[in-house]
Amino acid sequence: MESLLREPTLLAVPFFVLFIGLELLSLRLLDDGEESAGALMGYERRDARASLSMGVGSVVVNVVVRAAALVAYTALYAVTPLRLDPHRWWTWVVALLLVDLLWYSYHRSSHRIRVLWAMHQAHHSSVHFNYTTALRQKWNPWGELLFWVPLPLLGLPPWMIFFVFSLNLVYQFWVHTETIPKLWRPVELVFNTPSHHRVHHASEPRYLDKNYAGILIVWDRLFGTFCEEQERPTYGLTHPVTTFNPFRLQYGELALMVRQVRSARRWRDRLGYLFAPPGWSPEA
Repeated sequence: MESLLREPTLLAVPFFVLFIGLELLSLRLLDDGEESAGALMGYERRDARASLSMGVGSVVVNVVVRAAALVAYTALYAVTPLRLDPHRWWTWVVALLLVDLLWYSYHRSSHRIRVLWAMHQAHHSSVHFNYTTALRQKWNPWGELLFWVPLPLLGLPPWMIFFVFSLNLVYQFWVHTETIPKLWRPVELVFNTPSHHRVHHASEPRYLDKNYAGILIVWDRLFGTFCEEQERPTYGLTHPVTTFNPFRLQYGELALMVRQVRSARRWRDRLGYLFAPPGWSPEA
């Protein structure tokens, strides 16, 4: 029971299912037979099935990867003299802020560093934006776990790191929808909202690489990556994928990157394919 209570995402699964059902119902009521409601804002069966299967795969992968990370974090926690007491309320505030800031840092890096993007891009591969898209999670969480390394060294108990990070992910579920318009301005000013996250999933040039927030949009406002939603976004990758195969969605970009690295003749080009922003080429 204790381990279950430390994994909020498991407790949230029934609510995920409930909100997917409510979203489907609301879209059905909004559907006036025109493209704006039915096709663009709705669900596509194969797309939703791919998202759900990727969500299940992510749970399986994370069980193994987080177990290994827990061992590593525990070792780091053992060697630091710092200790933050989880029984004090301010420790939780510090943990929530640090995890959210590191999520912003990782998320921004995953859009600007090719090898991290190859792991992350599967989440952006859908041309629809709904609650099943929120479950379209990557099967390659190695990069983000490296970003949490400072936390055990700062004295945060490893179990607390994973608990707070799970809270962060649960929060992000509700922002993946087109059925919620812009909210009260003070909320939009401080928190990540569906409006802000719609921008993040857009493929238009003016919206690219914006709004990396997990919970707090203030990080984007502070670091110059904020963009307000104007017209309705077009979702998906700038080079759309044409498959619903979860394995191709997860590993297609990674395989392409490996082929490009292997075919490159100079070390400069190999490093560019690995660490330059997505879309980089030696001719660019």
